[in-house]
Amino acid sequence: MVAMSGGVDSSTAAAILKEEGYDVIGISMYLYPFCEETSYSPSLRNRCCSLQAINDARRVALKLKIPFYISNFQKEFQEKVIDHFCQEYSRGRTPNPCIVCNREIKFKLLLKKARQLGAQYLATGHYARIEKEDSGEYVLKKGIKEKGEQSYFLYTLTQEQLARILMILGSYSKLEVRKIAKRFGLPVAEKEASQELCFIDGDYRKFLSSRFRSLPGEIVDVSGNVLGKHQGVAFYTVGQRRGIGAYGRPSYVVSIDPEHNRIIVGPEEELFSQELIAKGLHFISPGKLEGDLEVVAKIRYNHTGEQAVVSPIGKGKALVRFKKPVRSATPGQAVVFYKGDLVLGGGTIEKIVKFP
Repeated sequence: MVAMSGGVDSSTAAAILKEEGYDVIGISMYLYPFCEETSYSPSLRNRCCSLQAINDARRVALKLKIPFYISNFQKEFQEKVIDHFCQEYSRGRTPNPCIVCNREIKFKLLLKKARQLGAQYLATGHYARIEKEDSGEYVLKKGIKEKGEQSYFLYTLTQEQLARILMILGSYSKLEVRKIAKRFGLPVAEKEASQELCFIDGDYRKFLSSRFRSLPGEIVDVSGNVLGKHQGVAFYTVGQRRGIGAYGRPSYVVSIDPEHNRIIVGPEEELFSQELIAKGLHFISPGKLEGDLEVVAKIRYNHTGEQAVVSPIGKGKALVRFKKPVRSATPGQAVVFYKGDLVLGGGTIEKIVKFP
């Protein structure tokens, strides 16, 4: 069963698998009410899992002559992804909904649906690699082409899931995938990739404002001096510069204090930190973190990574100490650990420890 988003990647994955002799079926996820609410603009129709995207996936399935299904996970997506997204922002944190969707929807509910339909594997269009070691253990690796590889979003995968998942695009670049799509004559070969969140049209602040009330509060400097007023902690994120004022020099959001409803701003050098605390740790290989572990840690998708030491400090938590200070580590985002191109695991950034 191929998870078909209506884009070129998953469509090409389905075509390659069929050519390789697999008995392929396609499935798209119905995740949110298409344009039934004012917050869902018509421009969302081309996003992943939108009505247009589902229709594109159906066209590809017809071209490939494979069965096609639609699975309704609207309720689960609302509860697990959208509600979590709003709650995290209301607490002054910056979530990564794509990681939550992979963990709670795609590789949990959709994998369960694959079993129900009698499929041996669930295939996706992710640019990452899954390999089976001689020991029988499965490992997750970066896509071979560094640009666009997506392993950062997949660190929550388990051994049981990896045994049932196929990611066949990990050895290709996006350009190569488009060429393959053209060779198969797929109607989405030239379709542009969506760069935005699938359920938000433009400004996420407008989306949040329609779902909860965020109270104005104080903007303070790192010494606690009141500088001005903010519109609500949900509308700010660490590293932000626009919309907070200059106060005599370029200023950035360096931290958020939801308990006191405060935004703390400062010069760029205040954005750097050398330690953070991560919670909700997950490691792909069996076992747990029992001592110091040297890794390369990424604190956001487009972060190149920095050498670090991960040390356990309690149940499901770790202290991550970077060899060099990193910029704008943000509570709510994921920190993912690598050893070369091997994905070891990761967790959610809970707290930043400033560089002394």
